[in-house]
Amino acid sequence: MNRRRFLSMAGACLSIPNAYAGISPAPAALPSRPLVPDLSGAGKVLILIELKGGNDGLNTVIPFADPAYYTLRPTLNIARSRVLQLDERTGLHPAAKALMPLWSDGQLAIVQGVGYPRPNLSHFRSLEIWDTASRADQYLEEGWLARALRPASGARGLAAGAAVIGSVEKGPFTAFATAANGAAGNAMLLSASTASDSIAAANGRGAAQTVRTRFAAGAFGASVGSAVRLLAGDTRSGVAVIRLTLNGFDTHQNQHARHAALLGELSEGCAALRSALGELGRWDDTLVVTYSEFGRHPRENQSRGTDHGTVAPHFVMGGRVRGGLFGAAPRLARLDGGGNLPAAVDFRQLYSTILGNWWGLDSASILHERFEPLPLLRT
Repeated sequence: MNRRRFLSMAGACLSIPNAYAGISPAPAALPSRPLVPDLSGAGKVLILIELKGGNDGLNTVIPFADPAYYTLRPTLNIARSRVLQLDERTGLHPAAKALMPLWSDGQLAIVQGVGYPRPNLSHFRSLEIWDTASRADQYLEEGWLARALRPASGARGLAAGAAVIGSVEKGPFTAFATAANGAAGNAMLLSASTASDSIAAANGRGAAQTVRTRFAAGAFGASVGSAVRLLAGDTRSGVAVIRLTLNGFDTHQNQHARHAALLGELSEGCAALRSALGELGRWDDTLVVTYSEFGRHPRENQSRGTDHGTVAPHFVMGGRVRGGLFGAAPRLARLDGGGNLPAAVDFRQLYSTILGNWWGLDSASILHERFEPLPLLRT
C-alpha cells in the first residue's frame, strides 16, 4: 500500500479480528478524516479492553475482610491467604499478580461499583447501553466513541482513526464507518501484520519500531501484540483508540479455573502493554481502561458459577494515572431486592474522564448529559 492510498483512508476504523486472521473480504464504508489529530487529543491514545460476557467483580477485586463474601460464595471464594492484598480489606485475585507492579508504582486505578441505574441483565442490551452511553430506557444508534471521533457539526472531536482488534463487532465505534459525505470510502479491514506494516510504510519508514517485550501465547496475547505493532508503526498519531476484546467471562458454571485463566491473560496482557509502550516512549500518553456489560451475581449458583449481576470494578492504567481504589467497596450486607449490588459509579463517569480529562473534549456534548469525571489522572 502506497502513502497516497493510505492517507486517502485516514481516520478509518481498522477491523483486525486477530493475529491469525487474513484480510476480511467484507468491505465497509469509511469516513474521510485527516490523519493528524485535533490538538484537543494531543496524540493521546486510549486502549479499551472489553471483558466480554460479564466479569465477576467480587472474585476479581475481593472484599476479603467481609464475612458476607464467604457466606455468599462457600465454594467460589478466594481464600484470604491467597488474595493479593491492596489494603486492609481489599485484594486482587492471585491470577492477577502481573498487575501488582502497576499497583505498587501508582499506575493502576481500580474503580469499584461501576454500573448504571435500572440495570439490564441481557448481554445484548446491556452491552448496547455501554457502547452507546445511553440510559437504560434510551436507544441510541451511534457509539460513544463514534461521536467523539466524528462529532456533531460545530463540536470539537478527535480527527483520528480507531482500531478494533480481536472482535468483528464495532461496539463503541458503531456508525463510525459511514462516510461523512455520504459516499462509500475504501475498506481497510486488515490483518494485524498488514496493519502495522501499512502504517509504518505510510509514515515513510521501512518497518515499525521493534520492542523486546514478549507477548503471551493465545488470542488475547496476540491481540496485545497487534496493538503494540500498530502503535509502533504509527508515528504520526493517526490512531487514537484501540479496542481489544477478551472473551469468555460468562461464567455460569465451573467458574474457578476458567476465571483464573482469564484474569491471568488479562493481567499478563496489561503488563506486556506497559512494558512495550514504555519501550516505545508512549506509556505516559496511553490510557488503558477495562469495561464489561455487567458484573456477576454476588451469590454463587448451584453449578459453581455465577449468574448475571449488576456492578463490577474496572481497571484504569497508564503512566499518568493516579493509582488507588476509587468508587465504593461492595456492601454485601445491603444488597437490593434482587440480591445484587447497586451502582456506586455511573459508567459514563469513566467516559467523561476519558473524553474531558484525557482528551480535553466537551464530554457533555458527546454523552448528551453531564457526568462528573473521576479523579483518576495526574496533571
